[in-house]
Amino acid sequence: MAALFVGVGFSTPIAAQTGADSDRLDQLFEQLLEAEPGESDRIEGQIITEWSKSGSAAMDLLYRRGDEALVDGTPEIAVEHFTALVDHAPDFAEGYNGRATAYYQMGLIGPAIDDLRQVLVLEPRHFGAMTGVAVVLEEIGRLEDALEVWHKVAEFVPNDPEVVAMIERLQVQLRGEAL
Repeated sequence: MAALFVGVGFSTPIAAQTGADSDRLDQLFEQLLEAEPGESDRIEGQIITEWSKSGSAAMDLLYRRGDEALVDGTPEIAVEHFTALVDHAPDFAEGYNGRATAYYQMGLIGPAIDDLRQVLVLEPRHFGAMTGVAVVLEEIGRLEDALEVWHKVAEFVPNDPEVVAMIERLQVQLRGEAL
């Protein structure tokens, strides 16, 4: 499973994300690589904001409604909004990302993984989707694969203390299992 994400998910995108300004994203990713730990959160937030722009008011409304349903604890309703979003804007990665989150909250790991894969096809730098993959891999006991994905996340957000902590925790855990 990890090989699928590393091979497919982190390659050149097949389709560009609709709405997101790629020059702006490129600049933000460059800033993120050089950011101090205190600045990382702000820049990550700016990247997430760029990703959430579909370029269409109607699609943005579907996205907001799906996101609100997630916050309200109604992932079933979120799936409906995000499914409508991906049906109408299949190149908008955040629609798949939101639906993956909703599926995960419903315990539907297979559909969540499918949507995370699509996010990474559309936006190979999507550290949020990579994080989702790493979490799922760890939950199913594929610790080495999860660690590999966390290292990939760290290539994009090297100064994120949570990512560093996850890598360190898994390394310690894997060393403990090898003894």
